[in-house]
Amino acid sequence: MSRRPQRVRRPERPAGVVEKIREARERYPRWGRDKLAVVLGRQGIRVSGSTVGRVMKELQARGVLVEPENVRQAKLARKRRRKPRYAVRKPRGYKVEAPGDLVQVDTLQVRLVPDEIRFHFGAYDVVSKRVGMKVYKRQTSTAATDFLHHLKTKFPFRIKAIQIDGGSEFMDQFEEACRRLDILLFINPPRCPRLNGGVERSHSTGREEFYEVEDVSLKLEEHNRQLADYEYTANYIRPHRALDMQTPHEYYLRWWREQRAKVSLMS
Repeated sequence: MSRRPQRVRRPERPAGVVEKIREARERYPRWGRDKLAVVLGRQGIRVSGSTVGRVMKELQARGVLVEPENVRQAKLARKRRRKPRYAVRKPRGYKVEAPGDLVQVDTLQVRLVPDEIRFHFGAYDVVSKRVGMKVYKRQTSTAATDFLHHLKTKFPFRIKAIQIDGGSEFMDQFEEACRRLDILLFINPPRCPRLNGGVERSHSTGREEFYEVEDVSLKLEEHNRQLADYEYTANYIRPHRALDMQTPHEYYLRWWREQRAKVSLMS
């Protein structure tokens, strides 16, 4: 027969000490009771390692203390609860047949003077080869959103989908703007620049035909005016070999007339 008293006196510890032990354990979840006792002693809390151990067991039994083996699970659970991104991988069966079906967007760093970097945002329509471009002082989501509205005024067709890399400038406001405008947003896998090969080639052409031959202004507004002239040249004057030496705008007009003819035949 057990001789243990029916009522066992529980150790009396100030609530503040128990809370400090919990805080220390959660801050240093891989440290044992003796190390935590030393840390608490530096704060003027004199407790033994065995006392720290008993308090931790009590807190664990009450479900108040989250132990190390559960920390990673808790972090993963919080991560799963985050709102998913609007941008997704491009579906394998997504068809690109008409202007606006897929527009590649990317940024290019431009250094006009040693101590200043500007960010050239470029867009490239995969079908019509039409380009859009504008330069900004910062590579931000705000700038990317403004560039999206620039494309809406410059492209004569509706943009149905945009393809981007994983840059932070294409998150937050930019994603929200695409969602509001009902534009699909496809994000490329990491380290796959070839998937945005069209806009990459457009950047290379821009370096050769604009930045290497023009006396580009150091004033941002004038820089963008010069860039608008080059954008017009690229879309309305420069023949494109991939379009049988048509300009992107000539190709688009021809495509538009063909679509009108098909509609007339069906009606």
